[in-house]
Amino acid sequence: MKLVRFLSGQEAELGVLTSDGSRVVPLAREKGWWPGSDMTGLISDWSAELRDRLGEAARSGDGLDVGAVRLLAPLAPLRRNVFCVGKNYAEHVAEIERSGFVSSNQGPPPKPAIFTKATTAVIGPGDPIPAHADLTRALDYEGELAVVIGVGGSRIPAESALDHVFGFTILNDVTARDLQRDHQQWFIGKSLDGFCPMGPSITTRDEVDGSRLDVRCWVNGELRQDSNTSQLITGIPALIATISAGITLLPGDVIATGTPQGVGAGFDPPRFLGPGDEVAIEISGLGRLLNRVAD
Repeated sequence: MKLVRFLSGQEAELGVLTSDGSRVVPLAREKGWWPGSDMTGLISDWSAELRDRLGEAARSGDGLDVGAVRLLAPLAPLRRNVFCVGKNYAEHVAEIERSGFVSSNQGPPPKPAIFTKATTAVIGPGDPIPAHADLTRALDYEGELAVVIGVGGSRIPAESALDHVFGFTILNDVTARDLQRDHQQWFIGKSLDGFCPMGPSITTRDEVDGSRLDVRCWVNGELRQDSNTSQLITGIPALIATISAGITLLPGDVIATGTPQGVGAGFDPPRFLGPGDEVAIEISGLGRLLNRVAD
């Protein structure tokens, strides 16, 4: 099923999309499937009984026309930074190293390159991406599959890591390439306000196989990125094992798994984003995340 946060009035609510995606059923209304608007709380309290109740809601055909509500980032506010993985598709490693916007040219890293994005970077589908024109002249996009943790834990073995996955969403790891280069450590270049579009929903793990999902990204209708998560250098189980080896993962944590070839910095000359540009990311089974750069 697909879970969303949305606005139909003044307050954010949680909902489940109907099976055909045309309607959103508010979880706190009518039958009171779930109170409040805290997606992390919902994930923390997930159970077979709750899953069945929300499945009933998804099959009901009730609810609001999805076009009449405003979808929000499915997880916001986050309790802590988004975990991110750099250089996790071989062809992207080659293009970004050719670009000169990273400080090392050593090929795929021997171990996953983990960094984070600040919680204040998160925005929802349809929200404008701030251009930050006073800070960067190299605004770039990165379409990515993001993993949402359900059952927390530490020292999680790779063999059982998928048992800790609640579901998946789409994430745009927006990047200021010049800041990424100039500061060497990537946090500032990746974490400016609005640099983490996320959504439109969380698709639960039982619906898709995260190891075999098509990842595509268009800029102004032009296909720029076209790959599959089967091409990840370090797969989802190993990423969870690596991060949780010394950091306790918590319900609602987000892990962005890396971006494939086709980012703006990879072109010669580079093709960075400008005001009004539209970035659309689709991942099979998860939907479409669309955002425009603010004028």
